[in-house]
This record gives sequence, C-alpha cells and structure tokens, in this order.
Amino acid sequence: MSEALAVVGEAGVDDLTASALLAALRDRKAVEDRAAADQLDLAARWADLHPPESIHLAAAFTTPGSEHEEPIAGDGCPLVAEFCVAELGAVLGISTTAAKKLIGHALELRHRLPRLWGQVHAGLVPAWRARSVAEATIHAVPSLTREAAGWVDDQVAAAAGKVGVAQLDRLLAEAIKRFQLAAPDPAADPEDGYLHVDPRHVTVHDQDVHFAGTIHVEADLDLADGIDLDHTLAHDAATQKALGSTETLDVRRAKALGNLARTQTALDLSSGGRVADEERGGVSRPDLPILPAAREVVLHAHFDADITSEGTVFGPTGRMENRQKLLLLEQLQTWCGDSRTKVTVKPVIDLNHNLTAPGYEIPARIREQVILRDKTCVFPHCTRPARGCDVDHISPYDHDAEAGGRPQPGPTRSDNLACLCRSHHRLKTFTTWRYQMVAPGVFEWTSPHGHQFRRDRSGTTQINPMNPAEPEPPARP
Repeated sequence: MSEALAVVGEAGVDDLTASALLAALRDRKAVEDRAAADQLDLAARWADLHPPESIHLAAAFTTPGSEHEEPIAGDGCPLVAEFCVAELGAVLGISTTAAKKLIGHALELRHRLPRLWGQVHAGLVPAWRARSVAEATIHAVPSLTREAAGWVDDQVAAAAGKVGVAQLDRLLAEAIKRFQLAAPDPAADPEDGYLHVDPRHVTVHDQDVHFAGTIHVEADLDLADGIDLDHTLAHDAATQKALGSTETLDVRRAKALGNLARTQTALDLSSGGRVADEERGGVSRPDLPILPAAREVVLHAHFDADITSEGTVFGPTGRMENRQKLLLLEQLQTWCGDSRTKVTVKPVIDLNHNLTAPGYEIPARIREQVILRDKTCVFPHCTRPARGCDVDHISPYDHDAEAGGRPQPGPTRSDNLACLCRSHHRLKTFTTWRYQMVAPGVFEWTSPHGHQFRRDRSGTTQINPMNPAEPEPPARP
C-alpha cells in the first residue's frame, strides 16, 4: 500500500488536506489502471484455456441483417470457444457481447500489438486507451494483416499510446495503403465509376430516436425523383401555411414528407370507400384494391399500479410494442386523430397466471404472455428484446413420454417457458449452463463452474459473489 493510501486508512478521508486528497486520488487511479491491465491478462489466459475444439465453434460477432460474422480478434490471434465467453461476462457483470470485446481486445494486444501490450503492463499506457486501438485494428476495413497491425503498433507505441481518434484513423489508412490491402475501387473511376455502383438508398435510423420523438432519415435519389420530391414537399408546406400553420418551413416540410408517405398507402380507395369526404368532392372507386393503413401502432396496456385507500392508481405512461418505446398520452391522441392511422390496443394479459397447453407447440396466447412477462432474453445481463427471442422449455419436453407411459417432465406451461435469444438458447442446449424459474419472471442460473445468478425484471445479481470452494488465482507479478 502506498504512503498516501496508508494515510487515508489511518486518518480517514474527512481529515485529509487538499494535497493528501490529490495524492490519494492519484494512487487510486494507479491501482485502477493496474487492475484493468491485469483484467486484460486474465481474459487472455481464460481464452487460452478454451480453444474451439474443447467446447464448440469459435466465438465471433454477427452482423445485423446478414449471415456475415466478424472474428473477435484479428488475423494471427488464436480462436476462442464460443460458449466460454458467456460465463466470463456473467461473472464480470457484463453482457456476452461486452465479454467478447474484452477477450478480443486482450488477444489483439497480446498477439498483434505486442509493444502496446507491454506498455500497458508496464503502467505506461492505460488499458482503456490500448483497447481503443485494438478495437480499431480488429474491425479495420479492409482487414489488417499481422504485418500491417504490427506497423500500427510501432507507430502508436512510439507515442506511448497518446493518439487521438483522427490520428488513429490516419494510421489505419496509411497501413492499408502501405501494405496494399485495399482492392481497386471501380466506382472511383471518374469516367465510368457510376456504372459499377448505384448510390441510391433511403435509410431510416429508427434505432436512434431523439427525445423530442423524431428520427433521422437520409437518402440518395435519382435526380428527377429528388426534384419532384422537393416540389411536392414545397407545395405541401405552402398549403399548410395557407391553412394557418405557424410552424417553421423545416417543420412543415418534415410533416409534408409524412403526409406524402401516408397518402400513398392510406387513401380510402377501397370498395365503397371515398378519396375524401363529401365536402372535398370524394368519389367512390369500387374497382380499386384495398390498401393497408398508412401507419399501424400496436399498444400494450402495461402500467405500474398501486393499491391505495382510494382504489387502484395507474402510472402515467404505457409501453409501445414497436421497439419497446415509452408512449405518452399526447402522442396517442395525435395518432388517433389521424383517420389514416390504425391503432390497435391489445388486451391486458395477466402475466402471473399459469397458462398451459397440451403437446410441444406453444400457442400464440402463451407465447405472448411469456414475451410480455420476460421483456428480454432472461440470460444474465442479456438485453435482447424478447420479441425476437426463442421461447424455451426450461425443463426439456420429452416427445416420447406419452408413448412410454411417463409423466411429461417439460410441459408447455407458463412456469416452464422463458425467452432466450438464439445465442443463449444454444448455450443452454449444448453446455452445462442450467436455470430454473423460482417465481414468475424470476430465474436462477448456474454456470459450468458453479457461479449462480438471479435474473428478474430489475436486472441480474450474483447469488454467490465469491466461490470459497475454488481458490483465487495468484496475482500476476
């Protein structure tokens, strides 16, 4: 223990002078950096104990929307068994994805960035800074060879790791150019590059919702389409102003784009319908097909409730089915006021009621109840939404039980079903991870090495933070 820490232990924090406080903070930061460096070393050693052949496939990152996978570390690093990562993450209190990053960074530094790895363990570079470099070299596009990563390592280590994001980007670009890793880009040809790539796209960034309830949309359109769209938005914005709107031009153009989207899918042109009401000269068009509503909003009536002397008092907000967003009453009133919006309010489901069904197949009503009860994958620290998860029989269903005259050990019943994302469903199926439901929505997990975790609606807690039956590994000198 350093002198400053010893002073803190003897006198107490309240009695320290300003100088002693600064010295104590400096020493605590040094202890934190040392612990972070040790954690990288231990994560790499954990990987050494679990090559893919020992358990299953190699761990990798999946790319959303495709079957492509990215390795957790670059070329030249050893592969790691897929299922060993989850236990490390659970013990550290982080997600499986975060544990993959920790192991990947440790292996990248040890095998492809050895000078930076040495500086981390010598206390010259903090672990977080070295990990940012490892993250960049692992996911560089195109991928860096071991020689190219080594060149980046030399440049970064020469500056003791003190490189910013912009400098690191320039180093990666120089490495790609120096080692001729980039394939020729036919689209870069000023003469006929446009023949090789079509840049048109429309991207709606619906995962990044602003607190004001807006999302970002970007697009590259055909020239004629872009001009037509601009004229349409300008006309609609002018119409809104003529009807009395006092909003800014940008706001009116944004609303015009929404109006354009809804108009194309929600004009009432179906059998017996009208383009508009009688005052606007609507006409019947029974010959046209039925078109879907422009916007469909699915609501679940989920509110926190308290029992008081005055009765049951419900909370002010509900939860929206699409992407689990909170919903305010004002937004709902706005949507309901638009005749082209289809609003579906689903009935309240008793999440504590134990529903059952014969056979292995899970009926829609039970599946819906389990999804709403669990909200996310129930594996420790996993946050994947339950709507995209598998519904797992906690105790496996025995398809031969009835024919053999045995009682069914894994019935299709609410208290034997739980939501697991595909990765953790495979983990439960192919490894010795086990779990049980101890109350509706409350699960207790046991890892292959005996660590136990409780997962409920508030998150994950470790049941036995320290395992006395297993000695701690000696500290690294």
